Amino acid sequence: LLDALKGTAAVLIGRWLAPEDGALIAGFAAFIGHILPVWLNFKGGKGVATFLGALFGLHWPTGLIFCAVWLGAAAIWRYSSLSALIASLVAPVALFVSGQGGAALVVGVMAAILWRKHRENIARLVAGEESRIGQKG
Repeated sequence: LLDALKGTAAVLIGRWLAPEDGALIAGFAAFIGHILPVWLNFKGGKGVATFLGALFGLHWPTGLIFCAVWLGAAAIWRYSSLSALIASLVAPVALFVSGQGGAALVVGVMAAILWRKHRENIARLVAGEESRIGQKG
């Protein structure tokens, strides 16, 4: 929750300081800062929650679309990583269709980085070794 709020807060503060460009820059910076934190020798998280938080700050309907796609994919396949990857592909498309071209571009770049951070998960998915939601072990 705090990682998501970090993304939302950054976007809202950025928008306050420099309307639309500030929001995009701040959301991107919060995402990059989460996955590459200086104080942890550039070894951070995968960025899904911060990505989602930035989405809610940039265009809340797209944040809801991300959640709906994630929940649908999770219900069907029961893989959290796969659900996040699919939802991250839908988000820039939803932004573009909503007339948010600049946000679609930035979120598309963020999605590409998110996919890169998930390369080990992708390899486990392909090999059939990724753990499922609710699986013990």
